[in-house]
Amino acid sequence: MDKPSYGGQAVIEGVMMAGPQGKAVAVRNEDRDIIYKIELQRPLSSRHPLWRLPLLRGLAAFASALVGGIKDLTWSAAQAGESDDDQLSRWEIAGSVVVSLIFAIIVFIAVPVLIATLLHPYVGDFGRSLIEGVIRAGLFLGYVALISRMEDIRRLFAYHGAEHKTINAYEAGAELTPETVSQYSRIHTRCGTSFLLMAMLLMIIIFTFVGQTAALYRILIKIVLLPLIAGLAYELFRLPLKFPDSKLVKALVAPGLAMQKLTTREPDLEQIEVAIAALQAVPAFDETEQEAPAAADPAQA
Repeated sequence: MDKPSYGGQAVIEGVMMAGPQGKAVAVRNEDRDIIYKIELQRPLSSRHPLWRLPLLRGLAAFASALVGGIKDLTWSAAQAGESDDDQLSRWEIAGSVVVSLIFAIIVFIAVPVLIATLLHPYVGDFGRSLIEGVIRAGLFLGYVALISRMEDIRRLFAYHGAEHKTINAYEAGAELTPETVSQYSRIHTRCGTSFLLMAMLLMIIIFTFVGQTAALYRILIKIVLLPLIAGLAYELFRLPLKFPDSKLVKALVAPGLAMQKLTTREPDLEQIEVAIAALQAVPAFDETEQEAPAAADPAQA
């Protein structure tokens, strides 16, 4: 019987891990204790058949990860030392999602389109799309490189590495101890970084066939088709699960794996311990062997 698939996300001084029955966030607080937030909830795709359809399941996963990620980051920040006044309300979380989307549209869609449109008479349709993609990837790489110089982001990237190491060790059937997990790679084929790069590649291919040359219309078309891009990128993102030995699939995910060298850092044993604690606290994780963590508090979900 195949093992259930788990995924995760780095948060402030901790890690979120999710599985088929729910998710758990483990954070090391100011007293150096590991505390938990546990949610018993199945993914949207398993609660309604509509969201299991190709393309739609990718859109559902992306929306759930975006909203849930901001909530988990907010909760983890509070546990790691921020005051109650710093926690976000539901409306503030919604506002954060909207602001994030607007920022992404301006920086990663509008700016590349405007620059490439100026060059369109000289490079043609394919050249325009290619230039858009190169500029978009450059802006993304530059953004990641810039924020990675911040101390808090470096720690976040280290927890990202701890998350990957833990899942790699689990999938290899290894003993989940910090010392053992530390020997595994901090790179993982199902990382969100790979998803983003696949979406950028798809935008280059798809928008080569969009003949509208006016920049405003091109920006609007890209915004309208973003759900389609997210859905297609998700299907490509899942290919390593279905075809782990395919050379073509390995070539498709290679840029994302290389990118993870920027978005992850080598974690210390304490950070790996938190990642292991998060995975083992996920509802229904290895039910026959797991004991519920003593510090877990489902009421906090």
